[in-house]
Amino acid sequence: MAPGGPSRRAAIPPPAAPGPGHDNGFTRRRRPSGMHVDLGNALSTTPGVSREALERLDDRVADAHERIEAGRANAEHGYAALNLPDTADPDAIRATVDRFESPETILTVGIGGSALGAATIDRALGGPADTYYLDNVDPEWIDRLLADVDLSEAVVNVVSRSGTTAETLANFLVVREAMQSAGVDWTERTLVTTGESGNLRELADAHDLPALDVPEGVPGRFSALSTVGLAVAALQGADLEGLLAGAAAEADRLAPSLFDAPAYAYGAVSYALAARGAAVNAMMPYDESLEYFAEWFAQLWAESLGKEGLGQTPARALGATDQHSQLQLYRAGPHDKLVTLVRPREREDVTIPETDLSGLSYLGGSSLGDLLGAEFEATEASLAAAGVPNVRIEIDRVDARGVGELLYGMEAACVLYGELASVSTFVQPAVEWGKRAARGLLGGGDFPEADAVAEKDRLVVE
Repeated sequence: MAPGGPSRRAAIPPPAAPGPGHDNGFTRRRRPSGMHVDLGNALSTTPGVSREALERLDDRVADAHERIEAGRANAEHGYAALNLPDTADPDAIRATVDRFESPETILTVGIGGSALGAATIDRALGGPADTYYLDNVDPEWIDRLLADVDLSEAVVNVVSRSGTTAETLANFLVVREAMQSAGVDWTERTLVTTGESGNLRELADAHDLPALDVPEGVPGRFSALSTVGLAVAALQGADLEGLLAGAAAEADRLAPSLFDAPAYAYGAVSYALAARGAAVNAMMPYDESLEYFAEWFAQLWAESLGKEGLGQTPARALGATDQHSQLQLYRAGPHDKLVTLVRPREREDVTIPETDLSGLSYLGGSSLGDLLGAEFEATEASLAAAGVPNVRIEIDRVDARGVGELLYGMEAACVLYGELASVSTFVQPAVEWGKRAARGLLGGGDFPEADAVAEKDRLVVE
């Protein structure tokens, strides 16, 4: 609320439906809500994909959809992630975290998919607790954080499927020692999310810690809508049912044609553009609360699709901030990019006060939402005018349902892309190589990958 007066916030109405000249023939039936994908600005660009090419690709989309549905029906590894709207149990999650009443601070100790999904939901929906994600092992940052946090009022949420992730366990040991030094009983303030076996499971059993099970067959980067991503949301009092309902709505829209399934439309056009030279996918949400979503998307896209010399390199941007930096490259640099623009159709707004400053009077009486919307459409038009392919993704609003739609939609798009590219979407051998090398360097075993460090070529300039 504005100091000394009533709130200046009001909802921005959704934009008018595009006229016939802007339809491009892609909307076969109108839906009142859900994720909306507009491919129009990916048609006549360089690189670009024609409608005729998408029509031809649609036969392969139908085959890929059949494979995806078979994988879901059999709960195969990876495909099981697309069943989470039905298999996740919000009541069980809440029952496990209920012992921690309204924590002031939540420290999530995890890395990659063990943290990014939770952080994306948390940043989008907010909550009363201060939340931090210990997803790196930067000693100075960790030290400063633990010195500033009241550990007696904090909940530590430690997440690792295997229970052996070096970064996660190292950070947890540091946090546990800090709690002990502060006279805090860490066993009363710790929540574990892990697999059926491993160090964390043994720790949870030994100290009777509340524990959530990581679902079988769900890779970390696809686990946002599971216990891995929803524990923090539950601690924050978020609408878990709304998140899963939004995801379920997108699951219900999967169909054998990209023209009938927004998630498949995005996955198919991304694949087609990559095959034509769009090696970079710049994810650019126009909503501050979705900034972490771009981080989550980057892991999902890179780790799933970067195989066998294929894939798209994800870039992270934020509208309108990066219109003043990265947009210069996107518009005038190499034509090797797809720019994905994301926004809600409705949001809370703040009126811009009237001003007598010369040249700024046009802003007075407008709103920050109007300005952000104009920035979004200007960027979209600027890219199109320069022949740079871009895709518009919209949700109705950034609420639990909308976030569930967006997360599930991007996961399904990623799986479809992987099917079309014939890559092993759900494995990450390059990541595992690095893990083994690091473990060998630390004396955690004899791993040949560690020998590569000693073999490094050097050309040192001092």
